[in-house]
Amino acid sequence: MYKISLEDGPSDLTDQARHHAEAKFQRILERSLGAPTDVLHLYRVWQSVMEADESEISTTDKTLAQKWAETVYQAQLAGLSDLGECEAYFDIHIEK
Repeated sequence: MYKISLEDGPSDLTDQARHHAEAKFQRILERSLGAPTDVLHLYRVWQSVMEADESEISTTDKTLAQKWAETVYQAQLAGLSDLGECEAYFDIHIEK
C-alpha cells in the first residue's frame, strides 16, 4: 500500500535505528488514522487540498486535511525523537 522512508537522516544512523524511526512514524499514523487504506485516503485528500483552489475545497476535506497535518506532525516528533538534532523527515511512497 505505502512505504515510509526516512530522508536526510544523520550520516551515522544505523539501519536498525532508521527502521525503528520509520516504524514509529508509521505506527503513529495508523494508530491515529486507522488502517493503511485509511492512511492513504487521508494522504490523498491532503494532497488534493494542497493543490486545489480554496473555493474548491469542501469543509469535510478541509477537516480531513487538518487531521492529516496534525497527525503527521505528531508522527514526525515521535519518529525523530531518538535521532537528536537533525533535518530528517519522513516521506510516504505509494506502492502501486
